[in-house]
Amino acid sequence: MLTAIVLLPAAASALLLCLPRRAPRAVCLGVWVAVSAVVLALTLVVWAGYRAGEGIQYETYAQWIPSAGIGYHVGVDGLSLPLLAMTGVLFLACACYAWRETRRVRDFAALFLLLETTCLGLFAALDLILFFVFFDLSIVAMYFIIAGWGHRGAARAALKFFLYTFIGSLALLLGFIGLYLAADPHTFDMVALTRENPLAGRSAYGALVLLAIGVGLAVKTPTVPFHTWLPPAHTEAPAEGSAILAGVLLKMGTYGFLRIAMPMLPQAWRGYALVFVVVGVVSVLYGALVALAQSEFKRMIAYTSVNHMGYIVLAIGAAAAAGTDPADARRLAVTGATFQMVSHGLLTGALFLLAGVLYERGRTYHMAAYSGVAARAPVFAALTGVAVFGSLGLPGFSGFIAEFQILTGSLGPRPVATALAVVGILLTAALLLRALQRMFLGPLRLPDSAGDSLAFADVRAHEGVAIVPLLALAVVLGLMPRFVLEVIEPASRGVLELLAR
Repeated sequence: MLTAIVLLPAAASALLLCLPRRAPRAVCLGVWVAVSAVVLALTLVVWAGYRAGEGIQYETYAQWIPSAGIGYHVGVDGLSLPLLAMTGVLFLACACYAWRETRRVRDFAALFLLLETTCLGLFAALDLILFFVFFDLSIVAMYFIIAGWGHRGAARAALKFFLYTFIGSLALLLGFIGLYLAADPHTFDMVALTRENPLAGRSAYGALVLLAIGVGLAVKTPTVPFHTWLPPAHTEAPAEGSAILAGVLLKMGTYGFLRIAMPMLPQAWRGYALVFVVVGVVSVLYGALVALAQSEFKRMIAYTSVNHMGYIVLAIGAAAAAGTDPADARRLAVTGATFQMVSHGLLTGALFLLAGVLYERGRTYHMAAYSGVAARAPVFAALTGVAVFGSLGLPGFSGFIAEFQILTGSLGPRPVATALAVVGILLTAALLLRALQRMFLGPLRLPDSAGDSLAFADVRAHEGVAIVPLLALAVVLGLMPRFVLEVIEPASRGVLELLAR
């Protein structure tokens, strides 16, 4: 089942590339929507059969390069299953949103289907080299999406994105090789490495491996100071690319910390946890302050992603500083970090799609070019307001559940850092509310490129079908989070037990 979920989009991508270049647009987009819907349905079947608290399930193992200790090993647990489901939801939303795309539709759909396989495969991977392969292939697919369908500066932004993240992946590979060499017998199997803890008692070696893995994952997350590729990549990417980049690809970094760095390098992680706390807080405050200074709506959202990823890094760093009881605040911090990945994916994915709606109407992201838009597009204004309030952590949305758990779990062990992070929440609220006020309230003003103000269309059907379910899920998770938390909490407890070794 899990292998079918991972490989089905890639198979559909190959099928699309076999079609003529001028294949009917409806056929290409129909295949994309249908395959994404099937993948999501199969993921929900896996969720329905998943038994919380019983470890890794739906495992599949096959030898790949046995002489090097590399195998095709996949499975899911409470850390990866929510991210698999979120990935399925976001890719289906983007497929629906792209229904009116007219530029090289066959290639566009094929690249997104390939990208979906890389994302699903990474979250399911239980072998370090398999993880690395999916990690690198996601960079390639996103590079072509940005360069081929982005805005005016897309080529430069795509190149910067590729070089930064590829260098990060090389650092990650060095860390993986370090783990492989430390294991006896040598292996890249994540389950075996987690069980054996090969770097126990080897503090200098462990620190070097953590440095390599930490840098590689920090670039992908991204945290300050490795974040500079993110704003141009987001600004120049098409709306669907930005939604996947923020909603899914950034989570590869934070998921890697939880799946690899913490359980496989527990001694090194405890020794350098304060570094991650500091990096997390700096990312929270820097992301919020720089977002506050932005004049473009999409660029502002990009910097809020740096801010929100900082909360996750703060939580997983603080988790190593609390008490030894696995039922204490550490579990709350790790659970909140995982829940934040899901919440941020839904809400920021919706915000980037809404930014795409704005650009499609007015051909600019500059907030100063708009005013009183609510009078012409009330549904668009309402959806943007819901996404904004969810992103700033208002009660009733998934963002509140995530940030409450993170701050509650981090306050005891790291009170100063947590207090500074709260300032970041205030800054985020200020910048998002200011953007709402500037663009949607006041006298009507639209950019010249929008044409007749009466023609400034509200949300269209395909846009609503893509965006509304994301926001609805954010509300459902904010009001009834238990069905997700019941999956995450046992896995969080397991990570903390491994960290305490």
